[in-house]
Amino acid sequence: MSLTYSVAFRGVEACPVEVQCSLSPGLPGFSIVGLPDKAVSEAKERVRAALASMAIAFPSKKITINLSPADLPKEGGHFDLPIAVALLAELNIVPSDAVLSVISLGELSLDGKLVQVTGALPAAMAAAEEEYQLLCPAACGKEAAWVSGAQVIAARTLGDVVRHFSGQNPISEAEPGEVLAPPETLDLRDVKGQERAKRALEIAAAGRHHMLMVGTPGSGKSMLARRLPGILPPLSAREALETSITHSIAGLLDEGGLSRARPFRDPHHTASMAAIIGGGRMAKPGEVSLAHNGVLFMDELPEFPRNVLETLRQPLETGNVMVSRANAHVTYPCRIMLIAAANPCKCGYMTEPDRACARVPHCGEDYLGRISGPLMDRFDLRVDVPPVSYSDLDLPSAGDTSATVAERVAAAQALQAERYETQVDMRSNADAAGELLEEIATPDPEGRELLLKAAERFRLSARGYHRVMRVSRTIADLSGSEQVRRPHVAEAISYRVGV
Repeated sequence: MSLTYSVAFRGVEACPVEVQCSLSPGLPGFSIVGLPDKAVSEAKERVRAALASMAIAFPSKKITINLSPADLPKEGGHFDLPIAVALLAELNIVPSDAVLSVISLGELSLDGKLVQVTGALPAAMAAAEEEYQLLCPAACGKEAAWVSGAQVIAARTLGDVVRHFSGQNPISEAEPGEVLAPPETLDLRDVKGQERAKRALEIAAAGRHHMLMVGTPGSGKSMLARRLPGILPPLSAREALETSITHSIAGLLDEGGLSRARPFRDPHHTASMAAIIGGGRMAKPGEVSLAHNGVLFMDELPEFPRNVLETLRQPLETGNVMVSRANAHVTYPCRIMLIAAANPCKCGYMTEPDRACARVPHCGEDYLGRISGPLMDRFDLRVDVPPVSYSDLDLPSAGDTSATVAERVAAAQALQAERYETQVDMRSNADAAGELLEEIATPDPEGRELLLKAAERFRLSARGYHRVMRVSRTIADLSGSEQVRRPHVAEAISYRVGV
């Protein structure tokens, strides 16, 4: 029996899988056991054709491939290569001991070429932890080589694999891909008027706070949201790796290059629950996970299905989402900043008496009522975005540019990085909780008195009370103040009860 290794993906985790091959006397046949899905079961035909293209005779024996552990579901075409390697070792075409410390993944074409697959980055991390080599298609080499400590062998064909392990033509170690240039961003200065909304956007960016904008059609809600990436600092090395692992599972990494730009995802309101939260046949990550360490923008928020909106409640609190299916329970990270936009009512003109429909104000209550109270309570900032006057549109662009705002946001986030350096699950003010929140965000006596009065007057929930404290801390960071003061609290309260 010959033995090599591959991986099975459970969320962003790559679980090692033993690939065992046995040739035994009996009726010729090729069977794969170990809970394979349809794509894995079809590997035997691709392996058979690939070996035939190399003029390797298929043995007239019973071939059994066992994927261990047997109770772990095996999904995807990336098991083609490890199955072929195990069979080649059993046929003594490659040395058996040479593939004992190799994790392989890759799909085979019928002519023996290796086809790119998803998940090379987490597979490389698993290989580095086990101190194994990683064998993958050439198209995956640049992506996998980003993991330091992993020796990546990127082959173009199955023949290259044979020549490498037999010592005829060793393959050199793969080099990591390029750091992708950040995409061009839109300038915040292009937005005329809406100074209050711009300020709220800056606060949201500085502390990773969730934000809801409500305003009439054409008032600039989407325009503001699409300029948010321009004021966000680049991903740290740790965040870039976390984000890239999820994107690797989803097959979104472009030619092995990693980006330091924060993700910005804007799904349409017709998206299903599986598309937003994650799921489907292979429990793939959804939009909330693809936006990890970045922004999830949900335009026309009340138009999303009610069940989709309600499933956002727990991920927004915990920073991860569990996708539960009959045959899979996987967890994906989703530490996101949710930016949402909505019209005040179905027609959109409830605040303009000369244009509103006859159902005002009931249409507004019904429309925004689609956003449940518990979900609304999770928005730290709620901003009214009124229509821009024609006189403002005629004025030249004014206000701070995105670059200027980005400097202030970066300075505030640098303070937070230092503050939460020793904390495990805290990176920004939006994550602060417990005794640490009391320590860093308790306002001065005047601010505390105002906060207590506002909490009683507006009947803030415990969650709402603490979120006001977090936003106050962010506002203080933006102003460079060590102490949270009454003006910071007052501004935070104004955004909490703004809509």
